[in-house]
Amino acid sequence: MLKRIVFTLYVLVIVTMAAATFIEKSRGTDFVHTAVYGSWWFTALWALLAVAAVVYIVRRRVRRLSTLALHLALLLILAGALLTHVSAWRGRVHLRSGLAVDTYYKLDRKGNVSEEKLPFTMRLDTFIVSYHEGTQAEADYTSRFTVSGEGREVQAEVAMNKIYEHGPLRFYQASYDRDLLGSVLAVNCDPWGIPVTYAGYGLLFAALVWMLFDPKGRFRRLLRSPLLQKGALCAVLFACFSVNAKALNALPRETADKFGRLFMVYNGRVCPVQTFAVDFTKKLTGASSYKDFTAEQVLTGFIFYGDEWSAEPLLKVKSGALRDALQLPARCTVNTFFNPLMGGYILGPYVREYYQGQTDKLHRQAAEVDDRLMMLMQLRRGGLLRVFPVTRGGRTQWYAPTDNIADTLVGDAERAYIANVFSLLNEEVHAGRTANVDQILDKMLAYQEKNAGSSLPSDAQVKAERTLNGVPFATILFMVNLALGVVLMAVVMVKMLGKAGRAGSYGRAGRTLNTVFAAGAALGCLSLLALSLCLALRWVASGRVPMGNGYETMLLLAWLVMLVALAVVRRFRIALPFGLLLSGFFLLVSHISSMDPQISHLMPVLNSPLLSLHVSVIMAAFALLSLTFLCAVTALLLRLFRGRNATGLADQTGRLALLSRLMLYPALALLGIGIFVGAVWANVSWGAYWNWDAKEVWGLITLMVYAVAAHDASLPFLRRPLGYHAFMALAFLTIVMTYFGVNYYLGGMHSYA
Repeated sequence: MLKRIVFTLYVLVIVTMAAATFIEKSRGTDFVHTAVYGSWWFTALWALLAVAAVVYIVRRRVRRLSTLALHLALLLILAGALLTHVSAWRGRVHLRSGLAVDTYYKLDRKGNVSEEKLPFTMRLDTFIVSYHEGTQAEADYTSRFTVSGEGREVQAEVAMNKIYEHGPLRFYQASYDRDLLGSVLAVNCDPWGIPVTYAGYGLLFAALVWMLFDPKGRFRRLLRSPLLQKGALCAVLFACFSVNAKALNALPRETADKFGRLFMVYNGRVCPVQTFAVDFTKKLTGASSYKDFTAEQVLTGFIFYGDEWSAEPLLKVKSGALRDALQLPARCTVNTFFNPLMGGYILGPYVREYYQGQTDKLHRQAAEVDDRLMMLMQLRRGGLLRVFPVTRGGRTQWYAPTDNIADTLVGDAERAYIANVFSLLNEEVHAGRTANVDQILDKMLAYQEKNAGSSLPSDAQVKAERTLNGVPFATILFMVNLALGVVLMAVVMVKMLGKAGRAGSYGRAGRTLNTVFAAGAALGCLSLLALSLCLALRWVASGRVPMGNGYETMLLLAWLVMLVALAVVRRFRIALPFGLLLSGFFLLVSHISSMDPQISHLMPVLNSPLLSLHVSVIMAAFALLSLTFLCAVTALLLRLFRGRNATGLADQTGRLALLSRLMLYPALALLGIGIFVGAVWANVSWGAYWNWDAKEVWGLITLMVYAVAAHDASLPFLRRPLGYHAFMALAFLTIVMTYFGVNYYLGGMHSYA
């Protein structure tokens, strides 16, 4: 009876949190924080679960210290959360330059705001927005202020990921006034909840590591299993793509390449023009080149032969409501959308209706095509080509040829050069004087190097970025990994189920299959090296660890899966085809999804060393849990196709369950540590270690769901291999929701990840 109560409360907590994330999507954050997360009944639900769990552990007389430490850590974290809930408060202080402030605006749990007194006064001395060199992309926000009280003054500073503590009060950067003369600081007071919660996090970290190394623990017992000397297997598949060709006026490849070696500000950073050319071409055509033309030739084609290229059917329009409504082909010319017989710009009415609130598929598609056409129009007007740097007073600003530049920044000769050099280029291009075009481009590059200050990327960064632009790593590797995975899967299946399987590894057939598997393993190692090179190049090109967006975390996840698979392949041959198929799938998702592969600067709040630790640990956990999913799918497919009473089925599903459990325990440890690191980071950045953001909630749900699989002593159905595999297959849906559902549907402050 007590076990049923604990299980019911546990499920109820999970379902409530999951439902709350969808309620937040429709009713808003303030509503769900008041009606659910901040409500008495939600707190009571957690308290009942904690009490019931303690009674259950006492009744079962659990004596293993690692298990007790783990559950004590969870109780401490819940106790800290309760203390925060009942005793903490938060508010905001608005500072204006030179003005003394001694009040703050306090926000209570019901969302009401009241003005309260501070025990000291604060005066903003300076507020500074730091930018990435040569761009308008914010790198950091810093508030410097003076705190006066009790007869003394203290100089203080707050920045992103840098808080200021004054007694029990903690201040952190929240926002700022657009005139840069004011700053808004969030203030938080949680003297009891934070230390108790941090004590829980520390004990949790120790207990999770202890769980893996405890000689009498479940994980170490699994490692001693005699089944570790054997292996087992599964099935999954996929395929590839192709291209075509014709001719247009364009710059010669060498000259277009020289244009691509210039620098410009694009996507908030200084990068080679080639990077913009590749993204420009992808947005228009769906690929990084068009027919026999490179991306640089496509870009310069629209710059110098705009009318001709606007008549070329290169604009890719996806099938759907817009194509059906306007009877459009799959490839349209730019001119298709500017039809005098149909009233001019044919997308105009749809785009206006979209921004007035009509967001059905037809209007969304119209807005998406409109974005690409507007990019093209801006390019033809010269507004996108911010290729002219001007450095004054240690600050560099990049300008397009059509920009108005203040008289105090440049002289008449320099202004004339900036305004007219593209006209001169156009004349030389149309006159066919390629040597003159090359000379002008060389002089433009020399101008950039002379006037860009320290804003230009290093030679190593340029080489890395040009390599990334030229080699579609994700596209190549997803095809390689999926193909290898299917082949090796077939090899293992034949060895397991066919004649070679009964013959063991002896005989000609067995030796041939072993040779094929060894060759596949070698190619898998090369694939891992190639993906490692891709990540290293992104690291060099961006100057940061490549974990800052969804595309990069997909690459990291694919890399981690392959690394785990190759690390355990000697004991578990099945792990290699699993790893190749799964990594191929992750790379495929990064290739075809709406994830943005562009390299960009990190948002200021993400510029923390804890980012790398938080993301890498959680991605490693997801990689391991993804492999448990493949184990589950394999076992269920074996059961489906071979029948309940097939010879050796129980043995094979048992081996798969062993492999799955061996990955489950490290995954739970990594996921728990990753969430703990993220909470510490949130406390440093936002002054609150838990904000009930949708990603946080689904991360917790994922941990709680997978933790169930570690409680097979209490849940008999998990002791049966097929019951365990069915649960693990369903549990994977929480990872799908955490990663994709939050990013692309629920949103929230973590939706960039």
